[in-house]
Order: sequence, then C-alpha cells, then structure tokens
Amino acid sequence: EEEKEKKKKKKKGGGGGGGGDEVEEEEPDESVLDWWSKYFASIETMKEHLRQQEAAAAEAEEKEELEMAEGPKGQGKSREKSKAPKDDRKKKQQPAPELPEKKKQKVDELKVFNRELESEFGNFEDWLHTFSLLRGKTGDSDDSSTDEERTVGRFKGSICVYKVPLPDDVAKEAGYEPTFGMFQGIPSNDPVNVLVRVYVVRATDLHPADINGKADPYIAIRLGKTDIRDKENYISKQLNPVFGKSFDIEATFPMESMLTVAVYDWDLVGTDDLIGETRIDLENRYYSKHRATCGLAQAYSVHGYNTWRDPAKPSQILAKLCKEGKVDGPHFGPGGRVKVANRVFTGPTEIEDENGQKKQTDEHLALTVLRHWEDIPWAGCRLVPEHVETRPLLNPDKPGIEQ
Repeated sequence: EEEKEKKKKKKKGGGGGGGGDEVEEEEPDESVLDWWSKYFASIETMKEHLRQQEAAAAEAEEKEELEMAEGPKGQGKSREKSKAPKDDRKKKQQPAPELPEKKKQKVDELKVFNRELESEFGNFEDWLHTFSLLRGKTGDSDDSSTDEERTVGRFKGSICVYKVPLPDDVAKEAGYEPTFGMFQGIPSNDPVNVLVRVYVVRATDLHPADINGKADPYIAIRLGKTDIRDKENYISKQLNPVFGKSFDIEATFPMESMLTVAVYDWDLVGTDDLIGETRIDLENRYYSKHRATCGLAQAYSVHGYNTWRDPAKPSQILAKLCKEGKVDGPHFGPGGRVKVANRVFTGPTEIEDENGQKKQTDEHLALTVLRHWEDIPWAGCRLVPEHVETRPLLNPDKPGIEQ
C-alpha cells in the first residue's frame, strides 16, 4: 500500500514533464525508486486499458440494444453489431505499447501481459515446432491412457514442403542463399550452456488448500536435475502472496529445457500439497527470432532502478540481428541518426552516469531501432519487450481448471 501511495505521488509529480524550474515536493527521488515502483506503475496502466476496453464494450452493447429496440430492421444489423465490442477492443489494445512514449511518465514502465508470453508470440514456434512422441498405438488394450501418459519424448523441428521452382516469397526470405538450400541460420545442435534466471513476482487467487479456506504457499522450481524448494520462505495464510524472489539455475540445452514453476501448500504434518504448476519451454524461447531471452527495456540506463539488465548492449544486439538477417547496417551518423536497411531512425546520443557526467553513446539509437524492429523489411519481427507475464497454474488432478 505504501508503495502505491508513493507511486500516486510520483504520478502527480511526473505529470508535467516540464523543466527543472518547477520542482514539487512529490517529485520522486531516484534513490527511492526500484523495480517495484516500475511494476506498480505498469499495473496501473494495464488497469486503465482494461477500464477503457470495458467502457468501449459497454458502449457498443448500448448501441446494439438501441438498434434492437428500433424494430425488425435492427435485427439484421444486430449480428454485425455483436462483433463490434471485439473490434473495439482490438482498436483499444493496439495503441497500448505506444502510450508510455506519448505522455512522459516519471517512472519508466514495463509491459504487463495478462496471459502467458507464448500466446502473444505464436508459441515461439516461428521455426521450431514441437511434436509429442507417443508410446504404443491408440486402440491398444489400455484405452484409458491419455496422450500425456503415453508421451515418451518430444521431437522438435520444422518440416517444409515447397514446389519447385521456389516461389518468390521464399527465394527472397531474409538471408536466403540457394546453395545452402532451405535450412539456413539454424543453430548447431551441440549442447548449449545457459544461465536461467527465474523471477517470481506474485500469485493471485490461489485455490484454498487448508480447512480455514487459506493456503501457506511456497515456490518450487524444477529444471533438469535441479530441484529448488523454497520451503522455509512459505507465506502463511495467504491466497494472494507476493513472493518477489529470483532464482538462478545453470542448465544445458537440449537436455534440460522444460522449466516447471510450481506453488505448493506448506503443511506442518504430512506431505505438502501441490496447488498448481506451469511449464515453460525455454529452448523455444532461446531459439526464437522474437528474442525471448531477456526483454528489451524502454530506455537504456547504466544506473538506478532502470539499469540495463541484458548481458548484451543494444548496439551489440542490433549488430547481431543485422548480420544474421543480412540487413545493411547499422550505420550511425552525426546528429543522432542511424540507418538500417532503408530506414533512418533518430534519437538521443548522450547518457549520464551516476556522477551526472555526460558521455556520447549509440545505445539509445540502437534501442530505438530494436523497439521498431518489426518495421525492418524481410528480417524484421516483433521483439519481446521487458515484461511480466501472467501464467495459469494447473494441477494434474484437476485437469483444465485454473488453480
């Protein structure tokens, strides 16, 4: 609650976005801000969008009712109208990511997705598809066994069938060279060592596990041979726990790529019960062209609450993407301009360090290009922004019911 109060003050203070001459008391102090201020500000923005969507849907419904009341003429239209709320929602949703740029907030925000990241980016199956390998045939004596139980492994790959001569859209694909055939830019299948960092922010509306209608939740994480149970940090009698924890795990793809994040109910006597769990295919994220390894922040900063968290700087990421997609660039020019393919982007060229010293940098420019990477012809696609995702927790004993 205190954080929220602080944030409200911050919002008031940051509304002006004016010069330094009108300093209000509520102007946030950099040292007070942290990741949580960023998160709460983003949650507020998300709620605002949802409110707007609901208002739009309600408006559309009213219109529909009015038309129905007009008589039989209205009935023909009513079907078309029933689609309107959805269209309205789409219209409302699309400008969402742009918002923070238009009205300059004091607190930089991140994107809060109210569903899992996979559903936003086509399951990260842009070239890697997953097929289950099943044991036995259907129709065997053991009819009751589900696909889940018969799964003995997963095959990952991509199967393409083309008519020869190749159609233009294939021959013009990013970085296509006929001598190498269709499969280019595909990583080698040697084992890859990675560091996986899992941030667990909070859980909402957990299914009660105790007689008192509450639960004592704690986090358990599995990846390959690593099994972390954060049992001693359980949160007592709470269905909406805020965990705010991070876990580091070293893993090797492809052997260890399915991450399971589970929430258990702590019990003094007997075994702890599983409330629900979610599974994330890390390998698909790692190899996806949407770059789902570490989200792109809105701004590049070298200190404070908004420090750049990716091991690679924006300019390094951009150079790599240009090279892989055989895109011309990036060419940094004077006056805060950068040219990639046939597009020119502009942005600031100075950065302040902790001591307020200004230095020349290309990082802001590179980040601007990355945030508009989908506009680049051929090689472009939407890159994953800095975000928090919301995933349903499921329990195998209660299939299909969110926990």
